[in-house]
Amino acid sequence: MIVNADFTKRYEKIPVDIFQDSTAAAAMVAQSIAELIKTKTQKGLPCVIGISASSSSIPLYEELARLCSKKKITFGNVHLFSVDEYWPLTKNELQSHYRFLKEYLIDFIDIPSNNIHFLNSEIPKESIHDYCNDFEKSIVDLGGLDALIIGGMGFNEPGSPYNSRTRLITLNYSSRVSAASEFFGVEYVPFHALTMGIETILSARKIYFMAWGEGKANTIAKMVEGTVTDQNPLSYLQQHDNLEVIIDTPAAAELTRIKTPWLTGSCEWTDFMIRKAVFWLSKKLEKPILKLTDRDYNDNGMSDLVTEKGPASKINIKVFNDLQHTISGWPGGKPNSDDSTRPERANPFPKKVIIFSPHPDDDVISMGGTMARLSEHGHEVHIAYQVSGNIAVFDHDAIRFLDFLRDSSKIFEFDTNKSQDIYHNALKELGSKHPGEPDTPNIMAVKTAIRRGEAKAACRYLKIPENRVHFLDLPFYETGGVKKKPISAEDVRIVKELLQEVKPHQVYAAGDLSDPHGTHRVCLQAILAALDELKNESWFKDCRVWLYRGAWQEWDVADSDMAVPLSPEEVIIKREAIFKHQSQKDRPLFPGSDMREFWQRAEERNHNTAVLFDKLGMAEYQAIELFVRYAN
Repeated sequence: MIVNADFTKRYEKIPVDIFQDSTAAAAMVAQSIAELIKTKTQKGLPCVIGISASSSSIPLYEELARLCSKKKITFGNVHLFSVDEYWPLTKNELQSHYRFLKEYLIDFIDIPSNNIHFLNSEIPKESIHDYCNDFEKSIVDLGGLDALIIGGMGFNEPGSPYNSRTRLITLNYSSRVSAASEFFGVEYVPFHALTMGIETILSARKIYFMAWGEGKANTIAKMVEGTVTDQNPLSYLQQHDNLEVIIDTPAAAELTRIKTPWLTGSCEWTDFMIRKAVFWLSKKLEKPILKLTDRDYNDNGMSDLVTEKGPASKINIKVFNDLQHTISGWPGGKPNSDDSTRPERANPFPKKVIIFSPHPDDDVISMGGTMARLSEHGHEVHIAYQVSGNIAVFDHDAIRFLDFLRDSSKIFEFDTNKSQDIYHNALKELGSKHPGEPDTPNIMAVKTAIRRGEAKAACRYLKIPENRVHFLDLPFYETGGVKKKPISAEDVRIVKELLQEVKPHQVYAAGDLSDPHGTHRVCLQAILAALDELKNESWFKDCRVWLYRGAWQEWDVADSDMAVPLSPEEVIIKREAIFKHQSQKDRPLFPGSDMREFWQRAEERNHNTAVLFDKLGMAEYQAIELFVRYAN
């Protein structure tokens, strides 16, 4: 176990490097790997590297490919071994790790084909035992793994033994659910996988573990600060003596030095840090803010705060007032009122508002109550759906939609023959599609129409006219598969044109970067890039940007700048708006690890926020939606 000299890291059992973003982190790791390759080459020895098909590794692979294209490194003396692979699976399927690694790295580097050792997803079952032994022997014969690049522990499930080697493993249900988005449904996810074992992974002389985004924060905290147990295979990494954990700031959110830095040593008591610490103390002791005492602070590692900013009663009143001032039933600002302590300004009123929604239901799931309130108060509300969301529609829903088209043509005297042709052609295309294969352009169009109709129905229910509903269909998304194209100038241009057309006083955008498919992150990047290009426009000086979170995670109360309370009736209005998205009802195609419906997740999250406000000493509400103001 490594003992950290830095007291702020005393809870961390392995070294962690925190970067502002993945680009800088990837450049650092790529440089380290380049030096390793050069050193081994100079010694006349092969450089043996294990690589994983983790999305966290993509920035690194892109940087390695760039260095190779610039002739800064050569892979002529490198042997690559894959960490894991689904089984059985044709190696060129979209979901195969072979294809992932090929498309992100292999196709862009000068590695000899004989130096590529990827686990074979097509190996017959009766040959797997000998094959895995040979795979291990190949690593040993080359001198062992010099380095390993991972974002997980392969497919080693809870209970995997410490001395496990490369083998076939049965995936548990949660792993298959997590992979459902890649395969267009959990029923298509293989039940088995080939993976390097725990002992194989730990045999590497150097391990780089990379992770990005707040969705990984809990995993990182357990891996770095938790106990070693076979129920959390990642915890075994604590026993490696040459490991680097490379993460970004959001992924570090649950580490003690980030989450509760006052417990690790001296702390700079900014207004935000005071607020965060007081909320933490109030929740820990289950006492309202105004009942906290000097002793409460002293007994819980916060004596410095009382000494610098105290007494406790003074701190409590300031934090209580700050929190109370975030609560507003007027998200667009209350006209003819004193707005000095309100989160939104009173004027102008009414305001022009754009609510950007990554998918066609993120708006109502995340801020449906606030949308209803903005509409009710008479603001000019525009809804901008950034992507079509067509990959999240089941095939049977597409057939039902086509069935309606065919049968309604008889009732309304449409061109019946044409409708029949569309119907039968679509059925043929769906019938010939292999599970996990992208839809044809025709089927994509049908599924896009389904989601558009549902989005318009939800907006209509909230009294938002159709001429203010915009479908942007950003190009990065339209690949037909879960893997998307990088953000482009065209994506930014489309967002920018809508902003210039509306000239909003308020912009709402999804700051929910835990979305497991990454779409939310790219959508936010497009918005922020467009706003940056428009920052010198006169209207922009009077525009405020508010970030909401959706189906995957809620803001911490300490981060929030506006809290919009919802009555029981408004909770039902929000639920009904979500219900308009029928293709996502009952069982969404890509539920993530939470199998509940999106409306259930949203209601629980909003209600829990209200309960927390109540426990902190605020008024008791049925539900609350939280927003963070983006400093533009």
